[in-house]
Amino acid sequence: MAQLWGGRFTKETDQQVYDFNASVSFDKRLFPEDIEGSKAHVEMLAKCGIISPEEKDSIIRGLDGIFTDVNDGKLEITSEYEDIHSFVEANLIDRIGEAGKKMHTGRSRNDQVALDMRLYTRKNILCMKDEIVTLLTELLRVIEDNTMTFMPGFTHLQKAQPVTLAHHFAAYFEMFRRDYGRLCDIYERMNYCPLGAGALAGTTYPLDRDFVAKKLGFYGPTANSMDSVSDRDYLIEYLSALSVIMMHLSRFCEEIIIWNSNEYRFVNIDDAFATGSSIMPQKKNPDIAELTRGKCGRVYGSLMSLLTTMKGLPLAYNKDMQEDKEVSFDAMDTVSNCVILFTKMISTMTFNNENMKKSAAKGFTNATDAADYLVSKGVPFRDAHGIIGQIVIYCDTNSKSIEDCSLDELRSVSGYFDKDIYDFISLERCVEKRLTKGGPAPAVMDEYIRDSRKWLDSLKKVRR
Repeated sequence: MAQLWGGRFTKETDQQVYDFNASVSFDKRLFPEDIEGSKAHVEMLAKCGIISPEEKDSIIRGLDGIFTDVNDGKLEITSEYEDIHSFVEANLIDRIGEAGKKMHTGRSRNDQVALDMRLYTRKNILCMKDEIVTLLTELLRVIEDNTMTFMPGFTHLQKAQPVTLAHHFAAYFEMFRRDYGRLCDIYERMNYCPLGAGALAGTTYPLDRDFVAKKLGFYGPTANSMDSVSDRDYLIEYLSALSVIMMHLSRFCEEIIIWNSNEYRFVNIDDAFATGSSIMPQKKNPDIAELTRGKCGRVYGSLMSLLTTMKGLPLAYNKDMQEDKEVSFDAMDTVSNCVILFTKMISTMTFNNENMKKSAAKGFTNATDAADYLVSKGVPFRDAHGIIGQIVIYCDTNSKSIEDCSLDELRSVSGYFDKDIYDFISLERCVEKRLTKGGPAPAVMDEYIRDSRKWLDSLKKVRR
């Protein structure tokens, strides 16, 4: 058992207690961050005269050697060690001797793990931002190609008004745009360095926390040492943002699953992103969409787990906080996989434009426009609403659409109808007239596409 704290104890830890307490099985993924943080800490110690330049050089060479050997498969992170910090320090001491024992000067595992987790989460947020941008880019491609692809818009899962596929996808573009903004907000709040907080009350060594923060790319050091080691707000915020991303993916997947059904046939999912049945040879199942929808609950569970862990903890550090890692790692991995696969599914999916257009022409999606027609003739809207309601009842009874009715049939309900009604309520006109900002009219969507493309291009320039 490789432990860093045995001096005060007179007997070995019970093996089951050791196994229960150990975290190396999952915190070993923090290995690169532990090395990165340790090197910055050691450089600071030498700068402040706490260790010698020679000791600093020896420690950094040792850390670099451990990093290389682990990456090359020559050194394995095993359960012999309690956590990733024990693994690094024990191997360093084995390699360089007494100088390795000075690496932890002015540092606690409390501020060390707080640093490691922030570094890891920060990198994950940047990766997630890139993945969301890739998804947004693919969505915008579909939007650009489908400003004249008509389809029904729905409320209560009932056909409501005609829109375009571009307008429908733009709704999800806005959702994921907000997700991107949330990731940016979280990054801004979390990008402060906890190293130097010690166990909870700082240290008597003359540490230069600003040097370490700058070295590691933080905006500065955290402001309170107790908060530094006990703060998991940034993880809760991130898991919340990941949960919202999954909620958006789940809603989108639900629609794709419906659109893929025999009853709709709006989309064709590429064979590479579907599966078949072991008994029914005709089946082509939207499993990627279904699994993404299902994994939404898994990410919600991670958020609720961490919230529940943190809700009753007194200051400062408590071992309960070790429970932050597995749920966070799982949520990060799950959302990343879902976003990447969903983007690929969208990029290979094709659309049955004619089926969508035929569907939009049914279900009285132009009823509101028919009422607006009467308003344009001087009928008060509430009266117009009632007149069109009567016509819908008539059409239902006679298996007709509004545009199938003759002018005489329409005039039997209201004398305000004239032959121009048919152009007024055509599918194309219903969409083209909706020129308010945010509407589905092609002219409005063209402006939306220009603005969205400009915004995406600005993000890509920043990333470069």
